[in-house]
Amino acid sequence: MKPAPFAYVRAATLDDALRTLEEHGDGARVLAGGQSLMATLNMRLSAPEVLVDIGRVDGLAGIEDTGDTLRIGAMTRHVEVETSELVAEHAPLVASAMPHIAHPAIRNAGTFGGSIAFADPAAELPACAVALGARMTIAGKAGSRTVEADAFFRGLYETAIAPREILTAVEVPKIAPGWKSGLMELARRHGDYAIIGLAAHVEVEGGRFGGGRLVFFGAGDHPVAAAQTAALLEGETWSDRLADRLAASLKEELDPFEDLNADAAMRRHLAGVLVKRTLGPLAAA
Repeated sequence: MKPAPFAYVRAATLDDALRTLEEHGDGARVLAGGQSLMATLNMRLSAPEVLVDIGRVDGLAGIEDTGDTLRIGAMTRHVEVETSELVAEHAPLVASAMPHIAHPAIRNAGTFGGSIAFADPAAELPACAVALGARMTIAGKAGSRTVEADAFFRGLYETAIAPREILTAVEVPKIAPGWKSGLMELARRHGDYAIIGLAAHVEVEGGRFGGGRLVFFGAGDHPVAAAQTAALLEGETWSDRLADRLAASLKEELDPFEDLNADAAMRRHLAGVLVKRTLGPLAAA
């Protein structure tokens, strides 16, 4: 299929992009890497009046060490994040997620902020953002504001970004001593969206768990933090008994959707499998 007709504007600056969004309101869509948007245009799931291309706007790309956080510009390509030494050292959860995102051709063009803003419930990066407590910087006519990841993802493809705003950066807290991260997903083929996946960020000292977050993707209409199950980790060492308790808790806590890939019962079962496969090695490392 071909997309419905639309106008195209290549913004020279962020102010230029925001001004165009103000002019066209709900009829405008931001074009970043386009790896998700172009597919929805071609299938006519999206039919904007105008596309606002921010690909050449200065200051929206790059990875910066700001002290306690890494600032990842929204227009930073996936491949740049995947190969970044800063990300590998200070945000290993994000680094472990990158090879799971589609295929190399997509990662060469797709953007970090595009994946966050698109908010596909089966995507890896939104779940990582919630697990790590990332903060999103959003620019609008009145200036910039910051939104915590927990409040940013609101539903199916729905975020805190208003129609006349642009995501400009994501601030990812650096991993602290004693904390470990792991990401694992189950998909029919490598590069497919996950049937279900887990982004885990936990405190482990001497083989004993402290606090942490277990955030599932492909388990709801947005990243799902299994707080009840994560609370069972505190003060525990890894064992088959603990693994079984976690799996049983997830069957009660998660309320996943059903589709052609799996029903809700299968996704609950697979969530328990992922917890066992992810947390066991983190406890032993």
